[in-house]
Amino acid sequence: MTYRLVARAVGAEVDPEGYFLEAGFAEEINGSGFVMLFQCCAEEPDEQDVRLGMDTHCLVTADQGTAYGCVRSAVLTGNVLRVSLDPSALDALGLEDPDIEAVLEAPAEDLAQFRQMLPRVLAYGREDARPVHVAV
Repeated sequence: MTYRLVARAVGAEVDPEGYFLEAGFAEEINGSGFVMLFQCCAEEPDEQDVRLGMDTHCLVTADQGTAYGCVRSAVLTGNVLRVSLDPSALDALGLEDPDIEAVLEAPAEDLAQFRQMLPRVLAYGREDARPVHVAV
């Protein structure tokens, strides 16, 4: 079953310190409710990242549930984002459904920044952990 929501906060960020890139959305304008933050390091993975399995994109949810390399597909058509996750990551993320559909109701500039950043984040790291389908 697909989890459906309307996300009223949408954005993208390059960490001012230069450590990470992020694209995300939240159900409520104040950043609360259902949250998905797609993140990656700003630099290539190092040996420690590889050893720890952190050499790929990361997904963080509202309660700080975190999983690496778990996004199987992400398709943004208009303002509707459909994400499919590896079912084995659901417990770590605190989610029940691997399929999420979010209607992104945000200013055009925020949506454009998200649209630009999401593929960059999901293309990070080792190839075998990248989503099989990304379309924005």
